Amino acid sequence: MFCGSDARTSAARRTPGHRGIRTLLVALTALSALTALGATTTATAAPAASRTTDWDAIAACESGGNWQANTGNGYYGGLQFARSSWIAAGGLAYAPRADLATREEQILVAKKLARLQGMGAWGCA
Repeated sequence: MFCGSDARTSAARRTPGHRGIRTLLVALTALSALTALGATTTATAAPAASRTTDWDAIAACESGGNWQANTGNGYYGGLQFARSSWIAAGGLAYAPRADLATREEQILVAKKLARLQGMGAWGCA
């Protein structure tokens, strides 16, 4: 005997109780069901802008192609940047808001935003 314990109590500490076994069975059942339904456990990154992204087409859809758009809706420029997105993607290096930047500057910021958030940042993409 070690420290007053016997083999029975040592074994009891090493084996899971009913609660542990039940939790394990529920988790395995759920995993099996998700696998059978085609779910995967791998994460995928949001698609980034490709080199062939047609920013003019996105601007045509987002703002009617007006690269200086400021309609008071909280989105600015041809690609309709939210001010927070413009700032997060480095737009302040060019202008305080997207509508005050050139088309080329807006596209540079859009490419960076697409790398950060994926193309889902634009409803028209």
